[in-house]
Amino acid sequence: MPKIEMTVPRTICAGFLALITVGTALLLLPIATADGHWTDPIVALFTATSAVCVTGLIVVDTGSYFSGVGQAIILLLIQVGGLGYMTATTFLLLLLGRRLGLRDRLAIQQSLDTTELSGAKSLILSIISMTLVFELTGAFLLMPTFMGDFGPRAGIWLSLFHSISAFNNAGFSPFANSLVQYATSPLVNGVITALVILGGIGYQVIMEVFMWLRDRARGRKIRTRFSLHFKIVTSTTLMLLLVGTIAILLIEYDNPETLGSLALGNKVTAAWFQSVIARTAGFNSVEIGELKDACLFFIAALMFIGASPGSTGGGMKTTTAYILLVCTRTVLQGKGEVLAYHREIPPARILKAIGVVVGSGALVLGITILLALFNPGFNFLQILFEAVSAFATVGLSTGITPELSTWAQVTLVGTMFVGRVGVLLFMAALVGDPSPSLVHYPEEDLLIG
Repeated sequence: MPKIEMTVPRTICAGFLALITVGTALLLLPIATADGHWTDPIVALFTATSAVCVTGLIVVDTGSYFSGVGQAIILLLIQVGGLGYMTATTFLLLLLGRRLGLRDRLAIQQSLDTTELSGAKSLILSIISMTLVFELTGAFLLMPTFMGDFGPRAGIWLSLFHSISAFNNAGFSPFANSLVQYATSPLVNGVITALVILGGIGYQVIMEVFMWLRDRARGRKIRTRFSLHFKIVTSTTLMLLLVGTIAILLIEYDNPETLGSLALGNKVTAAWFQSVIARTAGFNSVEIGELKDACLFFIAALMFIGASPGSTGGGMKTTTAYILLVCTRTVLQGKGEVLAYHREIPPARILKAIGVVVGSGALVLGITILLALFNPGFNFLQILFEAVSAFATVGLSTGITPELSTWAQVTLVGTMFVGRVGVLLFMAALVGDPSPSLVHYPEEDLLIG
């Protein structure tokens, strides 16, 4: 029997599978449930996968089904899954004093979707430090509200749980209705959305802002040059958030089941919250199942685009969407170079963006067909919304997840896993490393469109 070579993509996929397996085993234990009974295997597998893949889809109510120990296990899985298998593993290796080899650096590069190999140690330590600072800050800011409503002990736990879940774009909540009861709370809405945006924008963008602020504080006269990645991510993220808020506000403005009963200011807050959450977080401050079909389809589009590279979020990523848009603009202008902010985008990046879109679209299409076959009783939009939510590791649902058949839930488990590790990385793990070719073939034109 031929030996399977453990390439970098296979190592990353195997790492996530190992985390899911350990998480499933822990959640199976009676100590993890509120009633002290063994957890149903499908429930344990689905919950562990959703936590490790920072999705937030649930088949049981997290707060009532799982005990405090079970919720702590889920939170730990969210934290490790949000950091990423390679980041968490590398941090442990550094604590043990092990030096990073070339293979470790390559794995970190692919896991974080970065182009740099140097400075891996400082990069990992910076990501860990940044994560702890944001999560603890978020927890402290949420404490006045949750402690006032549930007392000191429960309030501290709820603040920490929601802060970690939000920054890692997981969307898990011990509340049965997520954050619907806090739809009009400026503090909760502000803190949660800030954490989601920071977690979904990517470490590189945050580090560039940090270095800019540091230079300003030190009074340096050197003009900071933000990278092309920074410009694309920030501009695309801002545009998607604004467009999403306006669209959701206009569509749901008079819907009595969602925004219709709220005051104007609260309508804007709720619309903003759902626009941010559609970036792969999974919380909700309105009942998702009561949204109009037009709004559900629009949110599905936002979920499919997702967050940014190097972040805790999923989806096909903001940079991919931007590259496709500028490619279209280039064609309409009749130019031969794809430009962004006076910089030419390398052909390799354009090909990768096309591969991500085609692979992501094919996956969502296939999963939607399977879910429709397994559950013919649900309408198409509900099924599509569920498939996109699982692929983009968002966690929003119209409420059908617990009612899906066992085979459909297992299908979603696989979808969440592929969505977390990335379509191209998963395919690379299946087919192995590509073999370079020195053969060049002659060009020939053909008709397009």
